[in-house]
Amino acid sequence: MAVTISLVALLGLVLFFLLRSKTLGYGSAFIAIMFGFFLASTGASGPINQLTHAVIDSIGKL
Repeated sequence: MAVTISLVALLGLVLFFLLRSKTLGYGSAFIAIMFGFFLASTGASGPINQLTHAVIDSIGKL
């Protein structure tokens, strides 16, 4: 679990700097996919799913 959280933090930081410097390419896509993959295996996946469902439900009620 500690390794997963460290990888999420590292990949998130790398992705942030890649997006900020606007160097988007195949490497950035790979980093984004790996960030999402490791983020899904942490405890943050439950609240992220709940937030997504809440936003979708609220958009549907507009």
